[in-house]
Amino acid sequence: MSSQTRYDLARLVLRILVGWVFLSEGIQKFLFPAALGVGRFAKIGIPYPQYTAPFVGGVEIICGLLLIVGAFVSVACVGLLAVILTAIITTKVPMLAKQGVWATLHEARTDVSMLLGLIAILLLGAGGYALRPQRRG
Repeated sequence: MSSQTRYDLARLVLRILVGWVFLSEGIQKFLFPAALGVGRFAKIGIPYPQYTAPFVGGVEIICGLLLIVGAFVSVACVGLLAVILTAIITTKVPMLAKQGVWATLHEARTDVSMLLGLIAILLLGAGGYALRPQRRG
């Protein structure tokens, strides 16, 4: 296996990893609205939760799928970066003030991983195993 093939496979795995988390979280906002969708958005003080929760869920589903299949990857990453940065600001920053560093770091592990994964995908490109292949590096 060539080094380029391994590099493309690694980018595919990264896209699937990040895309799958967002896709599944988006779907769950619709399946469990009280706990993860509108109810959660209302609880944490997001304005107009009846609109914002389905909107965010839709962005997560669409952009997660785009990452997985490798289409419009940069656009999908930008949309998901907006989602994850908002999640960090609205949930983890207030938690830091109330519960301290270690509790926040524990709860933020997935958010930080998704943030860094999105940045890595933006830097690396979609790779050869994508609907819209990109080769970088």
